Amino acid sequence: MSVIKKLSIIMPVYNEESFIARAVRQVLAISFGKIRKELIVVNDGSTDGTSKELKKSRTQEIKRGDTVKIITLRENQGKGVAIRRGLKEATGDVVVIQDADLEYDPRELHILLKPIVDGDADVVYGSRFMGNKPHRVLFFWHMLANNLLTLASNMCTNLNLTDMETGYKMFTRKVADSVDLKEDRFGMEPEFTAKVAKMNVRIYEVGISYHGRNYQQGKKIGWKDGFQALWCIIKYNWFS
Repeated sequence: MSVIKKLSIIMPVYNEESFIARAVRQVLAISFGKIRKELIVVNDGSTDGTSKELKKSRTQEIKRGDTVKIITLRENQGKGVAIRRGLKEATGDVVVIQDADLEYDPRELHILLKPIVDGDADVVYGSRFMGNKPHRVLFFWHMLANNLLTLASNMCTNLNLTDMETGYKMFTRKVADSVDLKEDRFGMEPEFTAKVAKMNVRIYEVGISYHGRNYQQGKKIGWKDGFQALWCIIKYNWFS
C-alpha cells in the first residue's frame, strides 16, 4: 500500500456562481481519514458572481490539517491554463481535478483514490461509461463524439480506456511533476492521456456517476472543442 499524507484537489472555475459554493462545501466535507486535503480553486477570470461566492466560501468549515487556496486569474484563459496554475500550487502526494459544476460528485473521490492507496495505480480515470452508477440522460451526439475521440485516442496510445475525455483524472506526485501540459482549453484531456501513455506508469479506470448539465444550465464544451481534441490526439501522439 502507498503512504499518502495529502490529496491536492484542483478546482478550475469559470462563471459558476450557482455551483461554486456548493462544490467547495462538498469537497471540504469529505473525510479521507488521516489523509489531509488541499483544495486549490483557480478562478479563471469569471465575470459573474463567482468571485463573490468564493469570498463567502472562505468562511466555510475547514477540517484540521486541511487547507484552501483561492487563485484568481485576471482574464479567462481556459481550463488547461487553470489546471497548470493549480499544479504549480499543489503540494499533495496525489492530485485530482474536480470540476466546479458538480457534474462529477466529489463524494466519489474515494473511488478514484483507492487504486492509488492500494499501490496498484499511478493514474486513475473516472469513467462515465462503465459501472452501474446513475447517469443523467443527455446529448446523444456528445456521447458519440466522446466515444469516437476515446477510440481515436486508444488507437494511438494502445490503451483500452472507455472515457478518455472524462474530467475526473487523479494521479500521483511523480506524474504531476513529469507531465508537461501545454493546451490552454479542453485539449488538455487528450494531451494528458497521450503523455501519460508514454510514461512507464500504471493507468486504471473506475466507474463513476455523472450528473450532466445542459447548455441552459451552463455547460461550456461544444463541437469546436471536439475538433480541437481530435487534433490534439494526432499532435501529441504522432508529433511530440
